[in-house]
Amino acid sequence: MSTPGSNIQCDAAWLYELCVARVGFAMMFTAYSGVLPLLRADWNMSAGEAGLVQSAWHVGYLVSLFAAGFLSGHLLAAAAAMLFALVTDGFLSALLLHGLLGLCSGSSYTPGLTLISERFGSQVRGRAMGFYLAASSLGYAVALLLGGALVATIGWRGVFIVIACGPLAAACLSFHTLRRTPNVVHPAPAGMGVGPSLLEVWRNRPAMRMIWAYVFHSWELLGMWAWLPAFLAISAAAGGDVTAQAVGLGAVLAAITYISSMAGSIAGGSLSDRWGRTAVILAMSCASLACSFTFGWMLSWPLWLLVVVAVIYNVTAIGDSSVYSTAITELVPPRSIGAAYSIRSVLGFGAGAVSPWTFGLVFDWARGAPLQSEAWAWGLAWTSLGIGALLGPLMTLQLRRMPEAKQLAGGKR
Repeated sequence: MSTPGSNIQCDAAWLYELCVARVGFAMMFTAYSGVLPLLRADWNMSAGEAGLVQSAWHVGYLVSLFAAGFLSGHLLAAAAAMLFALVTDGFLSALLLHGLLGLCSGSSYTPGLTLISERFGSQVRGRAMGFYLAASSLGYAVALLLGGALVATIGWRGVFIVIACGPLAAACLSFHTLRRTPNVVHPAPAGMGVGPSLLEVWRNRPAMRMIWAYVFHSWELLGMWAWLPAFLAISAAAGGDVTAQAVGLGAVLAAITYISSMAGSIAGGSLSDRWGRTAVILAMSCASLACSFTFGWMLSWPLWLLVVVAVIYNVTAIGDSSVYSTAITELVPPRSIGAAYSIRSVLGFGAGAVSPWTFGLVFDWARGAPLQSEAWAWGLAWTSLGIGALLGPLMTLQLRRMPEAKQLAGGKR
């Protein structure tokens, strides 16, 4: 393991390779949401069913957090991505295979964060994690750009097949990177196994405040990611039929917001190194909450203006993601970082599993209500993301008042 300030070029090259692999691996996450309006029509799905398929990915993902190694998970995810592309033909098969894809994906994100926390000192750790999360956003954007450019020509199944090549390339690059990465094991006190480590984190009040803040953040972020391309496609259709061209345009516009959010990931992590973890989290989470409560009511706005708001929404919603991950490493001892990330990921992706489904259920209910329009349904559905995320800033404020907040980079500023 390198120490802060040592082997800077080596660490930068290692982080670059890890981030490039993350780009390829993240691509399948947005493949489904990028063509969702076409799938709803072809498979005759309600919004609730469509959201449930996205939720199945998160359920599979959180289960896999305890079940697979980093490299083996990449290989399984590549195979599952191709299976999803080739076999899916309706709601039930999509539900099962998208869940399988998530099940094969959980061994990438959290171990990557742990490796970064071991390799980089606290002075630059937030920025390093920001780059890793930005790589995820780039992967999401690449998938949407490919989908937007190709869906009208090769259809949604062809788009799935093309995007499924991303995890395969990521698995090959990961093998090259990780074979020369040392396996660091932090010794635990005598008698402390996995169960006691989890219990130690659960009893750590400051760490759990940060984890709960992340949970409510995940509700908002993962719900937004699931439905943003479809919302932009509906807006692009301007009240007419949602064609492949409109879906393609919606995917490309959503990709623009993901590319913009890369700046949010890097800036959020870097600013938290200087200004403090809790200060950046509060600023970003309050700004994204404002977007959640207003964005759905903007369906009739000019498309270019809607995209501007979507960029702000995506930047602020993800701007604090790397900060949560970094702050946890500063609130628990090194031996418990893996356990802390496991609790955080299970609770966070558990919330993320419910959020897209809830969004769809709210949309179906509101659209079916007498005298209510589709614009009303979209407005209430997006509002459900804000309601679920309201407790996040409260958890952060509680942590900010604790003495342990001084352990964080930047202290309580």
